[in-house]
Amino acid sequence: MGLVPAEPARSATLKRVKAALVALLLAGLALAACGGDEGRASSEPEATTAQRAAGGVRLRSIGRFDSPVLVTAPRGDARLFVVERGGRVRVVRGGRRLAAPFLDLSRQTTTDGERGLLSIAFPPDYTSSGLFYVSHTDVDGNSRVAEYRVSDDPDRADPSSRREVLFQRQPEENHNGGLITFGPDGLLYVGLGDGGGGNDQHGTRGNAQDLGTLLGKLLRIDPRPDGATAYTVPADNPFVGRPGARPEIYAYGLRNPWRFSFDGAGGGLWIGDVGQDAVEEIDHLPPSRAAGANLGWRPFEGNRRNFPGESAPGHVRPVITHDRGDGFCSITGGLVVRDRRLRGLYGRYVYGDLCRPEIHTARLRGSRAIARRRLSLRVPQLVSFGQDGAGRVYAVSLEGPVLRLEPSR
Repeated sequence: MGLVPAEPARSATLKRVKAALVALLLAGLALAACGGDEGRASSEPEATTAQRAAGGVRLRSIGRFDSPVLVTAPRGDARLFVVERGGRVRVVRGGRRLAAPFLDLSRQTTTDGERGLLSIAFPPDYTSSGLFYVSHTDVDGNSRVAEYRVSDDPDRADPSSRREVLFQRQPEENHNGGLITFGPDGLLYVGLGDGGGGNDQHGTRGNAQDLGTLLGKLLRIDPRPDGATAYTVPADNPFVGRPGARPEIYAYGLRNPWRFSFDGAGGGLWIGDVGQDAVEEIDHLPPSRAAGANLGWRPFEGNRRNFPGESAPGHVRPVITHDRGDGFCSITGGLVVRDRRLRGLYGRYVYGDLCRPEIHTARLRGSRAIARRRLSLRVPQLVSFGQDGAGRVYAVSLEGPVLRLEPSR
């Protein structure tokens, strides 16, 4: 996924990178066990260091965190919420990280393999409801989506308010997916990997093409209860009523959709699907083709035949692919920039990769990505992109820095 390179790595270079990342993660765990730098969090000012790039964009650090994997914020909120893989959600307010975490699930989360606290999502009505959702792997390594409520202190969640929403048993410690986000329709989208191991090895023909399992899928649910059921399945989901199919499924044929996003301007859904040992891919689903889409795994890895004897009926081909022989190892799906201050990037999709410290951009024309560029901005171990409540764009490094994309002065 986005935490360690996908397996198996064929080149010695990728093997060395993987070893280095494992060492980094172990070091991060040791820091977390010792309390990290939590004691100085409340007094840490906004960093002034910045990188500049051609096109009038620079990176500005807003601070360092313990293995951050996601940043986000409720709509219109002036704060930034940073998800740390070890189980904590941090708040940045007025350029300063608050000492106390918004939520601490470190005792309920394992970080073995590609596991951890992987995302947080705020619904459109968060201001009035106070409800939000997290995705994490529990101490047994299984995927859980849970609902919480904010406390009387707006910078602290109420840990006693936890309500279980969705549970998925995970057969392996990798390919957990883990992103949850609310779409333009106000519903919750949940990304789950194929169950891990090589070649989608679980099940009679793997999981990704099997509509009877949630693994290898993008789910679409209303997280509010439906009577005795923990969540509601929208009646217009594409597989509702089909015998043998799980009605929560919105799209399928995914290996590990580590990061995906919706374009707020109505441009559809972008998915970064982590490859196996040959191809990293970015998929794009316009609104008219998203429901019920088949993204092709395991018969296809990118445009490459992975299982020549198998088919993926009507599968949607990726709009961007990268060869793992060029040093790519784990694609980091990004987002379409809608921050008008970033004039050189406005309307462009930005993305990256864990093993190559670069930000890439592209523009979509029909079903093709065009005008692809590589910025001179460098983000080592780029694991995620995100936006704050004002639409400003951030890049997240697993090494610790969270960086904001700003206009160069």
